[in-house]
Amino acid sequence: MGKLYVVPTPVGNLEDMTFRAIRILKEADLILAEDTRTSGILLKHFEIKNAMQSHHKFNEHQTVEKVVERIKAGETVALISDAGTPGISDPGFLVVRECVRNGIEVQCLPGATAFVPALVASGLPDERFCFEGFLPQKKGRMTRLNALKEETRTMIFYESPYRLVKTLTQFIEYFGPDRQVSVCREISKVHEESVRGTLQEVVAHFTETEPRGEIVIVLGGIEN
Repeated sequence: MGKLYVVPTPVGNLEDMTFRAIRILKEADLILAEDTRTSGILLKHFEIKNAMQSHHKFNEHQTVEKVVERIKAGETVALISDAGTPGISDPGFLVVRECVRNGIEVQCLPGATAFVPALVASGLPDERFCFEGFLPQKKGRMTRLNALKEETRTMIFYESPYRLVKTLTQFIEYFGPDRQVSVCREISKVHEESVRGTLQEVVAHFTETEPRGEIVIVLGGIEN
């Protein structure tokens, strides 16, 4: 019986890659990558030349069975996504679930994920929080926001720069203009930035300054 390794990759700076992650990828019989073109750049940088196969949200239902069969036959498989830890707002859950169901050992290496540094650097309470990832774009969005109106914990969302101002403006409708928020972008990259303040202040900032890059929104909970 082989093993599945879930391997985080850098969300920005390639120096965030761990020695162990590099070793596992070099030793794996197969690397499952969300986008082989994106991952190919990473693997080339670290001189990793192992077999690679695409594994993303559009094909994972079709590929997961064969992957499980290969691990059962004794192969070691490493799962990576474009950036960060697979399974956190990225493909990965299905193959992990099927491996667990089949008694296959699954090891997830500790490593990069965007929301942790964004939360810690926000200045908002971080001893208790809830991770919401990407909100539904249409169906279920209003229901989700309504359910979070009374949330006391700090809330974390992922968002596209193109929808950021619209989402923050929507947050004002549900949480009020004075709710504290931190918008962190380009984590671990050259232009990393956290913009903190009330929702109203942060909306004004990004209305004037076009947001770019990967976005993490850290929103304060309702105060008791």
